Amino acid sequence: MTEETPGFDEKPDVPSGATPDDAEPQAAPEEGAAPAGDVNAEAGLLAQLDQTRTALSERTADLQRLQAEFANYRRRVERDRIAVKEIAIANLLTELLPVLDDIGRARDHGEFVGGFKSVGESLETVAAKMGLQQFGKEGEPFDPTIHEALMHSYAPDVTETTCVAILQPGYRIGERTIRPARVAVAEPQPGAQTIKAEEAEAGDDKENGGPDEG
Repeated sequence: MTEETPGFDEKPDVPSGATPDDAEPQAAPEEGAAPAGDVNAEAGLLAQLDQTRTALSERTADLQRLQAEFANYRRRVERDRIAVKEIAIANLLTELLPVLDDIGRARDHGEFVGGFKSVGESLETVAAKMGLQQFGKEGEPFDPTIHEALMHSYAPDVTETTCVAILQPGYRIGERTIRPARVAVAEPQPGAQTIKAEEAEAGDDKENGGPDEG
């Protein structure tokens, strides 16, 4: 029987129950290096965070735009509501103007007495509370934007076109005129300004001693 000499191909004895991989020591992972799976997960989370931030910015901008549009809408509705209310009040008071004219004429003629006076004053008070204002006085300068001239004359004692009689008072609500004052106007007498200027000149000459004598 020939004795066999162990060769290089023979494997060393492996303890019972051990796998071949246990026979060779494995290289230890480098200290401080993160596993590849953790790096990929972190990158995914950062991408999701960026997407969430972008979506949040877009939704915030949409909300701000909607809030601005709603605020503008509320302002328009409020402005329209006020305008409609003012128009309705103006229409109502315009219909009452003839009644107020009758009350004024009765007062001027001394007929504003008794129960009629009580009712008339109550109506005037309600109209004033609703914003109705009367205007037009004798002696004020004529303004074509608020006065309507029904009569015209000349007067030597006025220096500009002046309301000398109020034939029918005007009425306004706030800055809105709902009826101009109907008036009689007087203009300066033609040539009166020239005469007054000559008189003023003569007065100045007298004060200065008059013209020099030769």
